[in-house]
Amino acid sequence: MESKRRKGILERLNAGEVVVGDGGYVLQLERRGYVKAGHWTPEAAVEHPEAVRQLHREFLRAGANVLQTFTFYCSEDKLEISGNVTSITGAQINEAACDLAREVANEGDALVAGCVSKTPCYVKSRNETEVKAIFKKQMDDFLKKDIDFFIVEFVDHVEEAVWAVEVLKTSGKTVGATLCISPQGDMQGVPPGECAVRLVKAGADIVGINCHLDPLTCVRTVKLMKEGLEKAGLKAHLMIQPLGFHTPECNFGGYTSLPEYPFALETRAMTRWDIHKYAREAYNAGIRYIGGCCGFEPYHIRAIAEELSAERASLPPASEKHGLWGAALEMHTKPWVRARARREYWENLLPASGRPKCPSMATPADDYEKQLASKILT
Repeated sequence: MESKRRKGILERLNAGEVVVGDGGYVLQLERRGYVKAGHWTPEAAVEHPEAVRQLHREFLRAGANVLQTFTFYCSEDKLEISGNVTSITGAQINEAACDLAREVANEGDALVAGCVSKTPCYVKSRNETEVKAIFKKQMDDFLKKDIDFFIVEFVDHVEEAVWAVEVLKTSGKTVGATLCISPQGDMQGVPPGECAVRLVKAGADIVGINCHLDPLTCVRTVKLMKEGLEKAGLKAHLMIQPLGFHTPECNFGGYTSLPEYPFALETRAMTRWDIHKYAREAYNAGIRYIGGCCGFEPYHIRAIAEELSAERASLPPASEKHGLWGAALEMHTKPWVRARARREYWENLLPASGRPKCPSMATPADDYEKQLASKILT
C-alpha cells in the first residue's frame, strides 16, 4: 500500500513544527493479553493484528503524528532466545508491523517509523560485524515496505546505537536515535553529551532519550545531550519519548530495577496533568519531537497534543470527548465536582495513592546495577 504524499519528518522539524510521537506498545499489549512479559517480543503483529491496529488507531486519534512499527525486540536472536515464537519469523513480524502502521497512518496525516532496538548479540559478543548484520536484516525487511524514516530505540550502550545508525543511514532515509540512559550516562559511563555527539557523527538526524526513567528526568538528560552537541559545534533535532511512570529514584538502571517492575507499576502512573507539565518542559527545552514510551497510554498522548495545541494550531480528534482542564465537569450534578472544572485545581493537586502502608519511594536493585556497571566498565 503506497502512502499519499505528506511532509516528511525533517520537513516538519525544519519548519519548527511540534511532532507528537505515539506511546508505549509492549506494556499496553501485555496488559491487554497480547504480549508475554519477560522477553516482550512483538509477535502479536502477526498473531493478533487487530490488537496492534486498535492501539495504533487510539494513538493517532489522540494526536500522534508518528506511528512506530510494533517491532520492539524483533531481531532474530532475540526471538530465538525468547522461545515465544516457533513458527513465525522476524521478517514476517517486521513486514506485518509495517503494514499495520501504514494502514492506520493513512487514516490521518501520520508518518511511519521503522524501529529497531538493542540486540542480545551485542551484550554477548560485542562483535560489530555480527551486530550490524542483524540491524541490516531488519532494515532490509522495512525497506520492502512503505516506511518514512527509522528510529533506533531502547539502546543503553551508545556504541551499539552508533552501529545501528551507521547501518540504517545506508538506506538513504532519515534516522532518529534514542538511548535509554540516565543523566549519569550509558552503561559504559559515556556522558549524555558525548553520546549525542557520537550519534550525530554516525549520521543520526534526530537524537534523544526514550523509556528507562520518568519524563522530567529524561528532559534533563536531553538537555545534557543538547549541551554536548553545542560544545562540539554540531546540530541535530531533539526528541524525547520517556517512561510514563514516576521514577524519583533516578537510578542508573532505570525502572526495570524497581521492585514494582513489571507487574505493580500502576501506582507510579503519570496523570494527564503530569504530562501537560512534561510537554511544556520539553518544548521549553527546545525539543520538538515529543512522545512517550512504556506506560504512555493514548490519553497521555492527547495531553501532549492539548498542552501544545496553540503551538500546533489544532486539537486532536480525541479532544472532542475531553474538556480542556476539566471543563466538562461544569455540567456535573455535584457542586464539589463542578468546582474542579478549572486549571488551577488540577495543576496544584497532590494525588493520593490510597495505600497508607506503602512508601513513596522504593529501593532499586542498586547492588546489581553497580556490579553490572563495574563489570561492563572493566
